[in-house]
Formats: sequence, structure tokens, C-alpha cells
Amino acid sequence: MKIVFTSAILLLGMLSLAQQTIVDTITHGGIERTFTLYVPAMYSSSVSTPLVFNFHGYGSNMTDQMGYGDFRDIADTANFIIVHPMGTFDGGGTSFFNAGWGGSVDDVGFTAALINSIASEYNINEDRVYSTGMSNGGFMSYYLACELSDRIAAIASVTGTFNVNQVNSCNVQRPMPVMEIHGTADPTVPYNGNSTMESTPNTVNYWVNYNNCDTGSVFTDVPNSNTTDNCSVEHFLYKNGDTGVEIELYKIIDGAHTWPGATFWGNVTNQDIDASFKIWEFFAKYDINGKIQSGGTGVEQVESAVTDVKVFPNPAKDFITVSWEDETVSSIRVINMLGVVVVNVKVENQTSAKVSTQALSEGVYFIEVSGKTVKLLITEK
Repeated sequence: MKIVFTSAILLLGMLSLAQQTIVDTITHGGIERTFTLYVPAMYSSSVSTPLVFNFHGYGSNMTDQMGYGDFRDIADTANFIIVHPMGTFDGGGTSFFNAGWGGSVDDVGFTAALINSIASEYNINEDRVYSTGMSNGGFMSYYLACELSDRIAAIASVTGTFNVNQVNSCNVQRPMPVMEIHGTADPTVPYNGNSTMESTPNTVNYWVNYNNCDTGSVFTDVPNSNTTDNCSVEHFLYKNGDTGVEIELYKIIDGAHTWPGATFWGNVTNQDIDASFKIWEFFAKYDINGKIQSGGTGVEQVESAVTDVKVFPNPAKDFITVSWEDETVSSIRVINMLGVVVVNVKVENQTSAKVSTQALSEGVYFIEVSGKTVKLLITEK
């Protein structure tokens, strides 16, 4: 079965390409397994392309995960393929991935087979295959880090964790970059763990120690840019691990069992960060051999005198207004996900400016003012 949906047709000379959303199946372990593949318009068979696995939560499905854990606009400008696998069903009829939870379904083998299948049809950079997911999908990403570390370059979990005692059986074979995003008020996967789920701090500490990272973290109190979401964010970065690996924790203070940046859960979802962007920004730093010395998103956020950069409207179409507080600013730059400056506006002795975005295609960009960056989404004209 292969169902293909296309959109946003792009003409490159005589070649017609389009974004593709493909529903397909493979058979593994005697079970027909369904998955959805998202291929950005800029994909070219001549370019070795990263692959991101995005696993859904317990009781959810691949379509819902593609919606609330959405990477599509990022993939459109950073050029990676996204695969959303569909789980099987447990004895109670609930969809799940077997992240060491018992039963006979081999989801590690299924993941490996799916990498092979996709790589047989697309030019996949097999040194840059990543795994993320929500809840059970986060558990699954940790399980792959332990059991498929020869194929997975880095993992990120949103509201997932280790199973209790998984630290004693984890079979990771190399340094593994790990990001965890977790709410302290999560009622489903408690931040402090329970009888079956390891606490978030213990899970993070395992990876810090395994990778020989600095045990002291670099702490950042993320600006509480949205005061209506009833939660805030703390960021912990553990640096200097083997092969340059780092461990990152986004601790969502009073955050629930949700995907930060998504809009489906109303005012219980953190809006100070966009989990999908943070995860790709993290993945883009690594391949299977560790930290990449150059490349990535091309965007580094650094400290400067500018403390309050605002961009509106956002999302935008034809124009944006950018405001800031420091009159010494000399330019406003618009940067795409490949790190290329696509707009550069000179300013002098002012604290706001109107910038045309009419020439920009739909996708994700960054507005940079004196080293401070703000994510900008350009919608379809």
C-alpha cells in the first residue's frame, strides 16, 4: 500500500518536485506495519538526507503525532525526511510501541527494517538518523538509544523516560546525545517517577555519567515569553562528553503531559519554547560519530545587549515589524534553516523597523538582532 499526498509544487528547471506525505507499509515479524513519510519539496536524490523518526504516544497514532509534534515546516527549510511509524495494539486494544514493555512485538527490529526500507528508496544519510517521540514515543526513543545505537545518532524524548531498572540493561555501544523535555506536573509520566517509570533526573543523570559529561550543568532560566500558559522553562546543559556529546534537559515548571509549542491542549501547554524546533536544533549538531564540527542549523544564540526582541505578526506573509531595546543595533538579518542570510536590513539609531518578507518562501526562519534570534514562520502567500 502506498498513498501519496502532494502539496506546494516547486519547479526547478524542468524538474517538478513537491512536498509529499506518503502512507505506506512494510512487513516485519509477520506483521504488516503502517507508517507515514513526509518528504520536503527540496529533497533531491543527489543529496544525502537526514531521517527523523517521530513516535506517537500510548493510545495515540501516527497522524496525531505528525500534528502536535510537527516538524514539517522545519523539514521544509532544513531538508530532512520525517517518518511517523504506527504502533501495534496491546492486549487491551490500545496502540503502543514495545519499549521493553513485554510481549512479542519487535519494535527495535521494525525500526531497523524501516530505516533499511526508506534508505532503499531515498538517499538517506545513515550517519544522521534520529529518534524522538511523545510519552511512549519518548520511552521508545530511549529504548532505541540502548538497543539500536549503531543506527541512531541522537534521541530526544518529550514526556518520556526510562523504565525502572532500564539503566541495568541498557546496551548502548557509543556516546549518545540525549535531550529530555518534561513537565514537573506531568500526571501520566511523573517527573519524579513511580514504581514502573524512572524519574527524569535519574534518567538524565544516567546519560550524563555514561557519556562522561561535566556533572555540573550550565543553567538557563528561559524567558517566560508567554504568561498565559501557566508554566515556565528551565534549561540544563551538560557539556564536554565523549566525542563532543552533550545532554540537555528542558524542565517545564508546572508543565503537564503535553508537547511544548503545540496548540491542541489549550493553556496547559508551554509556549515559551517550541519543542520541535529545539529538538531539530539539537539533532542537527550530531551524526553517528558525535558532534559535527561545522554545519547544523547555522544559527547560534548568543548573549548581547539586546534583551527584548519582538517580531509581529508571527506567522507572517509579506511584512514583519521587528522591535528591540538597544539603539546601537546596526542590522536585522533574516536567516533560513540552512544558516544562509536571506534578508539583511541596515538600521541606525532606532529601536524598530519594518522588514519585507515578500521574497521568502513558506517555511521557518530566524530574525537575528545583535546575536539574539527569534523564530519566524512564513505562511503560504
